[in-house]
Amino acid sequence: MGAALFFSVVVPAAAQRPDMRVTLLGTGCPPPVMSRFGPSILVEAGEQKFLFDAGRGALQRLMQSNVRWQDVKGVFFTHLHSDHVVGFPDLWLTGWLVVPGRSLPLSVWGPRGTREMMAHLEKAYESDIRIRLDDERVVPGGAVLHVENIRQGIVSDRGRVKVTAFEVDHAPVKPAFGYRVDYAGRSVVLSGDTRFSDNLIRYARGVDVLVHEVVAPEALQLSGVPPDRARAIVAHHTTPEQAGEVFSRTKPRLAVYSHIVPPTASEQSLLPPTRRTYAGPLELGEDLMVIEIGEKIEVRRPARPSS
Repeated sequence: MGAALFFSVVVPAAAQRPDMRVTLLGTGCPPPVMSRFGPSILVEAGEQKFLFDAGRGALQRLMQSNVRWQDVKGVFFTHLHSDHVVGFPDLWLTGWLVVPGRSLPLSVWGPRGTREMMAHLEKAYESDIRIRLDDERVVPGGAVLHVENIRQGIVSDRGRVKVTAFEVDHAPVKPAFGYRVDYAGRSVVLSGDTRFSDNLIRYARGVDVLVHEVVAPEALQLSGVPPDRARAIVAHHTTPEQAGEVFSRTKPRLAVYSHIVPPTASEQSLLPPTRRTYAGPLELGEDLMVIEIGEKIEVRRPARPSS
C-alpha cells in the first residue's frame, strides 16, 4: 500500500508542531469492508505513540500513515471483542520481523482477561517465534510482551503523557473501558464501545477532542441484519441522538464519530439526527483521518482517488 495523501477540511492550525495528533486507523466494526477497517486509533503525544485497540488491518493502516510500527510504545484495549483485537498478532509479530523490526518489548494494557489472552497468543505462536529466533537472527526482545490487566484510573504516566482508563457501559462485556489521554494541556477521549454513559461524560467534560462510537439503527436494518439481532446491536451502542446529548454535556472542542455501525452508514443517517441534540463542531470519522490538536484543531481527511 502506498502512503496516504491528505487534504485539510478545517481551519489550519498554527505552523508549529501540534501538541497531540490522533489518527483514526480503522473506523469500522466486524463486517469486513475495505472502506472501514477494524477499530484502531493512534494517539501521538510528545515522543510517545500509543495504539488504542488493534482491529483488522491496524498494521497496514500504520504503514499508510507513514508511522513506524516499531515506534509504537504500547497498545491499550478497550475490551476484548474480536473486532478490537484481531489485528494484534499481526501488529506484534510482523512488527517484530519486518526490517527494521521492533527490538524492544511491546507493552499491552487492557481489561480483565487481557493477560490471559496474550499468554495464549504467545503459546499459539511459540513454535513460529522459536524458529525465527534460531533461523533469522531477529532481536529476541521484540517478541516479548509486557501485559497488565487494568482497572479504572491512571494506567500510564510517562514522558508527561497521562493515560486514564474509565469504565463505560458495554454490558454484558464487563469491564469495558474508554480512555482519556492528557499531554501539555491538551486532551483526547476515546469512548470505546458503549451505550450512553454518564461515567464517560464525567471523564470527558471540557476535552479537546472526543472520539465516540455510534450506531445508525435505520442503516443497520437496511444492511440486512435480522430485526431481532439489529435491536440487540443497537441496545449495546449509542445512537446519534444519544451521542449528541453526550457532546452537549461534555462540550468538546471537536466531536468525532468512529466505530461506525454499520460501516455502510451514511453521513445523512448519522449527522442530521445528531443535530437534534448537539450544535457544536462535529466530524464523521473515516480511515486515515488525522486530527491535530494544538491552539487550533486541524482535521485532515485522506484524499480520494480522482475518477
